Amino acid sequence: MSDEKPRTRARRGSKMRRRLSGLLALGVALVAVGGLYTVLTPKPDVAQAADPAIVREGQQLYDNSCITCHGTNLQGVQGRGPSLIGVGEASVYYQVSTGRMPLAAQGAAAERKPPRFDEAQIDALGAFVQSNGGGPVVPAVENGEQLRGEDVGRGGELFRLNCASCHNFTGRGGALSQGKFAPVLDPASETQIYAAMLSGPANMPTFADTQLSPEEKRDIIGYIKSVSSNNTGVNPGGNGLGGFGPVPEGIVAFFVGIAALIGISLWIGSRQ
Repeated sequence: MSDEKPRTRARRGSKMRRRLSGLLALGVALVAVGGLYTVLTPKPDVAQAADPAIVREGQQLYDNSCITCHGTNLQGVQGRGPSLIGVGEASVYYQVSTGRMPLAAQGAAAERKPPRFDEAQIDALGAFVQSNGGGPVVPAVENGEQLRGEDVGRGGELFRLNCASCHNFTGRGGALSQGKFAPVLDPASETQIYAAMLSGPANMPTFADTQLSPEEKRDIIGYIKSVSSNNTGVNPGGNGLGGFGPVPEGIVAFFVGIAALIGISLWIGSRQ
């Protein structure tokens, strides 16, 4: 009996040590995983805190021009305007700088018009919405041309894959369903195009950095601006037919070909 008690106590002590060692190993593993997650997880872009005076100015502008449709707390008003929570400064910049907002009248699509607010007021409105609702922010640049990427070839490929189905091959725009339309991209500045890709106005999808990296967005902008300048200038390949791409070119070729065949047929008939 005397030998069995020490053995029992020894087995209990061994089990306790194994349990403690297992718990310790689990704790070390959890700490290691947490450390790796912290190190390897990309840091999200965080907007700098706006000047409280600018935010107050933005709130005053919002209360005077936007609150009727978007609500007192950016929650939106059913039948009038959507929620602005999460749209960010990018959406405000695009919509207000292009004159689409404040909306003149309800319709299928908001049309571009001269902006109602100046740059400082637009920045104040964006700061107010950003500070209360959060969301994507347009990169701060001194000159919009800094948002143009250098790889125009890659930008053209990405544009054809993601944008041409609505905006056509050279940004000529086009009609969509239910009276909506994709606008012509010539008047849009580099910052407005970047903001549109971040915010996804109307039927346009949003392109987060996980879908299109900032460099790819810049290359798309570089392509858009390269074809915009060609549309307003001399086309090196001849008549650009409005820059709409292969569809009108095919139609013109079809009718020219039919007319040529008819002419040849009539000529052969007259010879006989």
